[in-house]
Amino acid sequence: MITIDEFFVGYPESRRLFDALLPLVNGYGETDLKVKKSQIAFKRKKSFAWVWVPGRYLRGKVALLVLSISLKNRDPSPRWKEIVELAQGQHMHHLELYTIKDIDDDVRGWLRRAWELAG
Repeated sequence: MITIDEFFVGYPESRRLFDALLPLVNGYGETDLKVKKSQIAFKRKKSFAWVWVPGRYLRGKVALLVLSISLKNRDPSPRWKEIVELAQGQHMHHLELYTIKDIDDDVRGWLRRAWELAG
C-alpha cells in the first residue's frame, strides 16, 4: 500500500477535492481508508466509496477526481457520469468532481446512504 500523499503526487488540485471529502465521510462515524496505486477506498465492514484521479490515465479535459459510490438502487440524478449494476442490489455510481462546489448536499446524502449500507 502507499500513502495518501504518495497517491496524489503531481495532482495537488485532486488532493484538495479529496481533502474536502474526507471530513464529510469521517463525520458519519468510523471509516477506514485503503490506499492503492489506482484508487482510495472508503470502508466500514465493506467498501462503499472510491476515488481515483482521471488525469493519471486519460488525456484531454478530465475531472480532477472521480467519486464512485455503491448504492442498492439506481439513483435518478442526472449528475452521474455512469451507473453500472454490478449485481442485483448493487449499483456503482460514478460522479466527476471538478471543483469544491461539486461536493454539495447531494453528494453528502449519497455518501451518508452508502456509509450506512456498508456498516
